[in-house]
Amino acid sequence: MEISLFWSFLLALGLCFDTFAVSVSSGIICNKITFRQGCRFSFVMAVFQGAMPLLGWLVGKGIHKHIEALDHWIAATLLLAVAIKMIVDAFSIDKDRKLNPLKFTTMITLGIATSVDALAVGFSFAFVSSDILWVIIMIAIVTFLAAMIGLLIGKKSAGKFGKPLEIVGGIILIVIAIKILLLHL
Repeated sequence: MEISLFWSFLLALGLCFDTFAVSVSSGIICNKITFRQGCRFSFVMAVFQGAMPLLGWLVGKGIHKHIEALDHWIAATLLLAVAIKMIVDAFSIDKDRKLNPLKFTTMITLGIATSVDALAVGFSFAFVSSDILWVIIMIAIVTFLAAMIGLLIGKKSAGKFGKPLEIVGGIILIVIAIKILLLHL
């Protein structure tokens, strides 16, 4: 099954909500952020969000032949697990906001933390897609734009949109998981 541009966009949208929420929070914390700092922050988020599915896909391709009969169930289960985690995290208590999200090591940490779900998605895609190059590119582009927009919104708002958007992201991943199951059943 090849992933269409539309589904790639929906997947990217679903995965970028964590990054968007972190970006909104970062914009609130660093409300004097410059465009250049925003680009740097967004680039780091996009690199991790794009690299993690590739890493997951490579690992998944290595073991695909051994579990091919169950691949659609694994893909759907991983996507559902990520979706549920996103929705549960949306209801968790906010962390301490005294860190500096523009510090490079903090950006790396945030990049990893917000892209772990993309690793699982990439792993699951190893079982349903032979080519994820466009998916990875779409994820990186959408994540970059979401981070930039999130930083801007964070600068301008009280940051009340992060949690509902994480829930929407989780719901989008649930819809994609259901689509994978329906295509294979």
